[in-house]
Amino acid sequence: MKSFKPIIKMKKLLFILIICVPAMSLAQTKTNKIVMIVSSYGKDMGKTRPGFDMDEFSQAYQIFKANGLVVEVASPKGGKVEPGQFNKDKPYHKIVLQDSSAMKLLNQTKPTSILHAKDYDALYVVGGKGPMFDLVVDPSLQDFILDMDSRQSIISTICHGTIALANIKKDNKYLIENKLITGYSNEEEAMFGKTGSEFPFLLEDRLILRGAKYKKDGAMLPNMLKDGNYITGQNPYSTTLVAEEIIKSLGKTPVNRTKYKDELSMELVKKAVLGDMTLAQAELKNNSLNYDLELIAVYGYYQAMFAKDDIEKIKKGTAIIELVIPYYFNEDLYIPLSEYYLKSGNKTKAIATLNEVLKKNPGSEKASNSLKKLSISIAKPGQ
Repeated sequence: MKSFKPIIKMKKLLFILIICVPAMSLAQTKTNKIVMIVSSYGKDMGKTRPGFDMDEFSQAYQIFKANGLVVEVASPKGGKVEPGQFNKDKPYHKIVLQDSSAMKLLNQTKPTSILHAKDYDALYVVGGKGPMFDLVVDPSLQDFILDMDSRQSIISTICHGTIALANIKKDNKYLIENKLITGYSNEEEAMFGKTGSEFPFLLEDRLILRGAKYKKDGAMLPNMLKDGNYITGQNPYSTTLVAEEIIKSLGKTPVNRTKYKDELSMELVKKAVLGDMTLAQAELKNNSLNYDLELIAVYGYYQAMFAKDDIEKIKKGTAIIELVIPYYFNEDLYIPLSEYYLKSGNKTKAIATLNEVLKKNPGSEKASNSLKKLSISIAKPGQ
């Protein structure tokens, strides 16, 4: 009988392989499903009522699809939803607008009342101003998020979308209490919020009030936080970070992709703000065509404008604008740049900037008037 033991063992091993290998293969090739939650509040492309943010939808949607996720879209009311105004010429919007499947999802969103946590591996709440009016008070969405939390499924939000978490309670405590999360900051509302004054409260204030460990970065700088099964992004420029972190949390490696110009630009700005100005200068010198130069300049402009009388902040803002000066010209940015130079005590640069405007646009009344106000005779550049 001894001679039969190896055969019996071999049969057992073969049986185990027959049972286990298909199961292992199934786990490795499992198709994950994510539901993107958008606001139903929008009307007339944000003119009448603010809707969801199309940037935060389009960029994330493409990453989800490229990585093999099954995508569904839901909203409080269901049916067709409207975003706020957006630039249709952006490459990620062009792709989505031409994608019939994506547009069908936005035209026929599922109502949040029919969502079941068992059907999804992750949820992603899109921001925009609209969520501050409807997602925050949607009981069906709150129940769905609670069920997703109980299953330890991935719960992710971007920008104002984080407000969807603010009013949910679990065991008589707010769900986000002691959770490390982020979302659109008060500073960003003050600098860029067009409808912030209409909000009943500010996102940052409400998250802190609910006991969250709210953590922010500088205004509009990419910032993504992960705390357990929660993934949150601060602003639109954090969208791709959140989307790819979701892919990683599902056990996948995000596919390689070409980053968007605005994405690369804000990453570069963040490096410059953190002090790596030399690297930023070298990168633009070698690859300026890969960047949205206007976006970089406008960021510096806003930083200097909202610095008020803080000279150091004004200097930081002008330093960002200076990054793109060799490759980009816009009179409407150069004129205020000269004012910021003057405000920070650099009269020489103020004059040089105005003369540069006149060199490129000799008929500029703005530059001429600014020089006259400084009681400076207009001299040809270089003299």
